[in-house]
Amino acid sequence: MSKESLETYALAHGLKPMGVRAPLLKYLREAWQRRDFAWTFAVLNQEAENSRTRLGAWWGLLVPLLQSLIYGLIFGVILGSTRAPNFIPFLVVGVFLFTFIAGAFQTGASSITGNTGLLKSISFPRITLPLSATLRQLLALMPTLVILFAVVLVFDRAVKWEIFYLPAIIALMFGFGFGVALITARLTVQIRDLTKLLPFLTRILFYVSGVFYTPAHLGINDSIFGFLVSINPIFSLLSLARGALVTGYSVNASDWINASIWTAAVLVIGIVYFWRAEERYGDD
Repeated sequence: MSKESLETYALAHGLKPMGVRAPLLKYLREAWQRRDFAWTFAVLNQEAENSRTRLGAWWGLLVPLLQSLIYGLIFGVILGSTRAPNFIPFLVVGVFLFTFIAGAFQTGASSITGNTGLLKSISFPRITLPLSATLRQLLALMPTLVILFAVVLVFDRAVKWEIFYLPAIIALMFGFGFGVALITARLTVQIRDLTKLLPFLTRILFYVSGVFYTPAHLGINDSIFGFLVSINPIFSLLSLARGALVTGYSVNASDWINASIWTAAVLVIGIVYFWRAEERYGDD
């Protein structure tokens, strides 16, 4: 029997070649059917990471808390009178939530290259790995929200009704983080050296996303840098969270629009961009 006849016979009996990319909608349906795998994989990875140190999951709380303390001491002095009002809650919200986005950026980048053994042994939609990486960051974020709420209560002594916006804001953050994870996952497959640059890229994002300042309080609203910061999706997401939690800040429609447009765009681009290279994942 010729090779062509074998292929025809296999296709006629419901067999299909390995590593062939499914149409996008079918691909997403298959990924949705394996959502339990993505969640379980995220939980197991989180537990494995916590088991490597004595303090385990406590580091997820201590690291952003220590970062907030250090940045508060440094930038609180440097910025002086130009620092944002209610600076401590402002800073804590920025640092804690930026940690989630940066984590999605970094763990998403290694979600494919760090699981080549799994990719070669099991057939499944590869998009579930960046999804699992983002879910893992969400799991790490949940306990830190308790500390975040505690800091806000200590300094504000009140809870704003806008706090009910927070689930929607976190959903936007998750969508944006997932989109970024998809893009970086494919990029690091094509350019392995990118992993060496990720810490520098994350640091640049930290400084241009308004984690410890706002253009208005620095007096740079009318500058090009101030404009670039204001349209930065991470800045909009942090501004929404501060408006929902911190006294003296409001939830603005412009931030909702900017964050929603960016999240939708990054998510759609990330899904299509990742899907188009589905056959390459797991190749040496």
